[in-house]
Amino acid sequence: MLPGALWAADGREGRLIERTVPSSSQRIPVMGIGTNAFGTAGYDRVRAVLRRMYAMGGRMLDTAADYGESEALIGRALSELGIRGRMFLATKFNSPRAQHAGSPPGSSPPGERLYGRASFERSLRRLQADHVDLIYAHFIYSWEPLMPLMLQLKQQGKARYIGISTASVSEHPQLVAAMRKHPIDFIQVDYSIANRDAAATVFPVALERRIAVVVDMPLGGLFTSLLGEASRRPLPRWAPELGIGSWAQYLLKYVVAHPAVTCAIPGATKVEHLVDDQLAGRGRLPTAAQRRQMEEYWDAKR
Repeated sequence: MLPGALWAADGREGRLIERTVPSSSQRIPVMGIGTNAFGTAGYDRVRAVLRRMYAMGGRMLDTAADYGESEALIGRALSELGIRGRMFLATKFNSPRAQHAGSPPGSSPPGERLYGRASFERSLRRLQADHVDLIYAHFIYSWEPLMPLMLQLKQQGKARYIGISTASVSEHPQLVAAMRKHPIDFIQVDYSIANRDAAATVFPVALERRIAVVVDMPLGGLFTSLLGEASRRPLPRWAPELGIGSWAQYLLKYVVAHPAVTCAIPGATKVEHLVDDQLAGRGRLPTAAQRRQMEEYWDAKR
């Protein structure tokens, strides 16, 4: 176990907020971490971030076969820290039909990519694991050909949960169709205070079908940063009443306060950013009325 002093040293208190995975009774913290930048961050940074995350109560790690060396660095760090069995580990794989236009810097070149079962088995080797908690079909064109394999992996105990991920509003109709067609446990979808489409189109189906929602890009899209936009304005004077001490916490608390959202996965390769993000998953969350107030403040200043 890591020393609790790593959390206490921040001098802040706050209840860790968790949500229940709808298809089971498992509870996970509302604040996880996205690791698409781990592949170029270097091992020491990755290890330090994961060590601090665990010390603060964070458990949800999201990675992918297409994230370069991310899986291998995570596997090494979790093994050295002795915390592999205490983390909720999600990864993704693709089929040959997948589109890779949104692949992050450092991702595997097309000639080095594996697909389907070969990709999944390589992920297990990289992660130094015999199973994962969650496997996603990474790109929207992968879910149909990969669904039989994902169901088989779940039946074999190689993956506790299965899901589908997207990062584009244009793919939300296809995501909804998949949610209605197959017994998936999780989806991963783009959503933020500046990108609210999923709340109207995807979240109602997730609630109806009892599917967990993981939010990617809660701080902005592939080529935009809401933090950069927010830095040009002050936090509202009422932010401290919601336990908000930074713009990152404002944006993240808004996202995870939606009743359909199970977890958000902001990226972080620096410990100070990780701490700021994780604090958004502690204390309390805004009410529906307070979320509307947050939207109005954001929209009025744009």
